[in-house]
Amino acid sequence: MADAVSRGGLQPGTGDEVRLEMRASDADRDRAAVVLGNAVAAGRLTTTEHAERLDAVYAATTVGQLAPLTRDLPADQAADAGIAAVDHADVTARFSKVIRAGRWVAGRRTRLTARFGALTVNLVDAVLPGREITLDIDAFCGKLIVIVPAGAQVIDQGGALFAKRAIYGREKPGGADGPVIRLVGDARFSKVAVYRGNYDLRDEQMPPWVRQLVASRSREGYDG
Repeated sequence: MADAVSRGGLQPGTGDEVRLEMRASDADRDRAAVVLGNAVAAGRLTTTEHAERLDAVYAATTVGQLAPLTRDLPADQAADAGIAAVDHADVTARFSKVIRAGRWVAGRRTRLTARFGALTVNLVDAVLPGREITLDIDAFCGKLIVIVPAGAQVIDQGGALFAKRAIYGREKPGGADGPVIRLVGDARFSKVAVYRGNYDLRDEQMPPWVRQLVASRSREGYDG
């Protein structure tokens, strides 16, 4: 049944009708999510279409509700293997600077490690495996920057020891429909900053006094 779900191959009015009415399992929903993630990465779906279908996938209660969501997409023989990637992902910076941005697949639980290094993770264009993901932070003598979609709800449940944790950018009104980004884990002797919406990575290359000057002139409407 799993292969049929990922291909959307179950059809009403046939022997499959009984299976269409069966309750969908977590594995069924995860297989459909993998197909959608691969489709948006290949350009077959727009990010908006992917978000809409993904919400429908995790709201589905029966196999019949899942089938139409992947019926117009090619069969994915690697859907089972992709479930592990949906469940978990790791991004690590040790004694180095690492930037993860653009189109990449985040895990439902993604571990972010910054030890004696700087890690920047941009989720704005990332493929999220569900409406809610958890970022498990392990920061020690490091710097971690997380950029989330403008409409994201950010819930920080982590700890700090001689560290700074901050969330920048106001939550948009009506943001209840946006993704939920939950932060757990600890920051020790580190800085963890979460930015909503666009964040210019070039700011990291500017001396502090230059960043302050640019910010002040932007507030004053300075044109040059």
